[in-house]
Amino acid sequence: MLLLGIDTSGKHGSLALARGDTRRFEVLEVVPLTGGTFSAQLIPQIAALLSKHDLKKEDVDAIAAASGPGSFTGLRVGLAAVKALAEVLGKRVASVSLLEAVAVESGQEGSVVAALDAGRGETYAGEFEVKAGRATLCHECLFTVDEFANVLRTSGRHAVTADEAIAQALKERGAAEAVSTVARPRSDAIACLGLRKILAGETVTPEELDANYLRRSDAEIFQK
Repeated sequence: MLLLGIDTSGKHGSLALARGDTRRFEVLEVVPLTGGTFSAQLIPQIAALLSKHDLKKEDVDAIAAASGPGSFTGLRVGLAAVKALAEVLGKRVASVSLLEAVAVESGQEGSVVAALDAGRGETYAGEFEVKAGRATLCHECLFTVDEFANVLRTSGRHAVTADEAIAQALKERGAAEAVSTVARPRSDAIACLGLRKILAGETVTPEELDANYLRRSDAEIFQK
């Protein structure tokens, strides 16, 4: 199966071309995308990447897209492009949460709390049940950094983040032992998780594909 992995959720993004099935996953190439110009870069970069590998857009079997949380503008641009491509080409789409990707990137099994910098002193947080490289969402919400540090201290839970700024902020608030960092997942990680979802039949239509901006809710992700 030939996949495109697309991530425009952050200040910078990337585009991945990969192949895979139930037994293997191979990354053919990852192309960086400069933040602020996703709308101008994305479609030309996809065309150039396919051409470089002697492929046509019709050869793509499915698309895996980072659905957030993250930059409002970046996600809107990226997902609009995915919707258009999937609709025109009749391709399957897998929607992948960046928090989900962080949880899997941690390499941990069982209950994993993933966190990302939401800006303005806030943190995106999600609790996932991770097993065999798959992450199932339990809860997610938006905390202030102070709230999140307090939750970690009082609950005794550990969080994994792809943002050093969040790790440092939690350490400054007395939660140094409750946080560890991993590399921020790129589009190849999105493609890998997307492949697993596609093989499991967990796809969405272009109309159903939507960004997850994670607005504040009253939900408590560590509520027992």
